[in-house]
Amino acid sequence: MVKARPRPAVNGVASADRVLTVLTAFQIGDSALSLVELVERTGLIKSTIMRLMVSLENHGFITRMADGRYQLASEVMRLNTVYQEALDLEKHVMPRLHHLAEQSGETASFYVRHGAYRMCQYRVNSSHRLRLNLQPGDMRPMDEAAGAQALRAPYPVGITLDKPFYSKGATDPHAASMALPIYGAQQKLMGALVISGPASRLTEDYAESLKAMFFEAANDLMRSLGYKPASSEPKAIE
Repeated sequence: MVKARPRPAVNGVASADRVLTVLTAFQIGDSALSLVELVERTGLIKSTIMRLMVSLENHGFITRMADGRYQLASEVMRLNTVYQEALDLEKHVMPRLHHLAEQSGETASFYVRHGAYRMCQYRVNSSHRLRLNLQPGDMRPMDEAAGAQALRAPYPVGITLDKPFYSKGATDPHAASMALPIYGAQQKLMGALVISGPASRLTEDYAESLKAMFFEAANDLMRSLGYKPASSEPKAIE
């Protein structure tokens, strides 16, 4: 059972705070919520929730089902579409890749899942002459490389990692990489942040020395992408 949330501090309009408290009570995996579940999750009383639901129904955010439970309605999807269209992923990712490449001396990339493959979507190459030659748009298999492992990471694993994924010789016998899954709004897996280089340079010991900086960059990117952990979960990748 989900524990009741503490009543939110009212810094703005109280009624607006209560409406948003009700909407954010819906979590990933919820198909619908009963009035009792909403009371438990929000800390609001039944009569207050019922009044708020009338307004939310009128504006298309909530649908009341035949069995009395409530589910999110089409207006939520419309706003999500507006958000996705407005989100310019490149402007969030590229500054962090430049930072990682500068701090590590190795190539920094952002991979996304593309069917049965992983695709390099953005990349900042190492300044070293000896480096891996990949370009945005290049495809790689979903093998045991660190980036592929990060893209397979389920959400609970993604927020409790104590160290990045690390691989050596998985796709290329001479290459090594380290990676972290990146989550955005609604805890959606957006992709994987990857540092890669020759195995002779990106050793396990060197990867360990980059861990704190790598986590900091990953957390910064996730906050920029709208990541907000659920109340019962850890804040972010630790």
